[in-house]
Formats: sequence, C-alpha cells, structure tokens
Amino acid sequence: MAIKITDECINCGACEPECPNNAIYEGGVEWAIADGTTVKGSITLMDGSQVDANERFAPISVDTYYIVPNKCTECQGFHEEPQCAAVCPVDCCVPDEMYQETVDELMAKKEKLHIM
Repeated sequence: MAIKITDECINCGACEPECPNNAIYEGGVEWAIADGTTVKGSITLMDGSQVDANERFAPISVDTYYIVPNKCTECQGFHEEPQCAAVCPVDCCVPDEMYQETVDELMAKKEKLHIM
C-alpha cells in the first residue's frame, strides 16, 4: 500500500529528498506524474482515469508535506523499507489504508514511473 503523511507532520522536509519517485511534495505545491520520473505522454492513474504525465494537479495537502499515492511504491525496487518513514523524526509516514497494493503491483508501478 502507499504511504501517507499524517497531520503530526512538523514540515521538516526530511522525507522529500529521500523519495526515489518524487512522490512527496511540500504542502500547497501542485504535483505531476512526470516530476522526477521518466513518464511521458498519457498515463492511467489508480482510479482508471487517463491524464497527461505533465498535467499539474492541486495539492493533496496545503498545510503539510504529502505523498501522491499514484507515485508511491513504498520504495519497492529501490530500498528495503520506505525511506520517508525511515527518516521521519516524528513517525508520521505511515501505511495508507486507502491504497492496498501488493508488492507485485508496487513493482509494476515502479516500472511505469521509471522506464529504462
């Protein structure tokens, strides 16, 4: 499952540079699938909608850092554990129960985000 940042976040920013998928954004910042990935053109999001990889979306949170579930792979294929959770000083990076995914699904998402 994807990781989420709870409202206990102190906005330290330690998590953002650790994410291999560039799935973590500062509160209030718009996001796009193409940010920090190799995705170009059209991509299907987890809800089945088709979007352009460069399309900008409204921030998921305005007050604290947030993780885009469509880009989070729990660091599968990069690290043994989610790096955001490993570096978070207040343990606010936790599994997001709204996005249940298997390791195989997370690895497939990684492959879509990082075409070699």
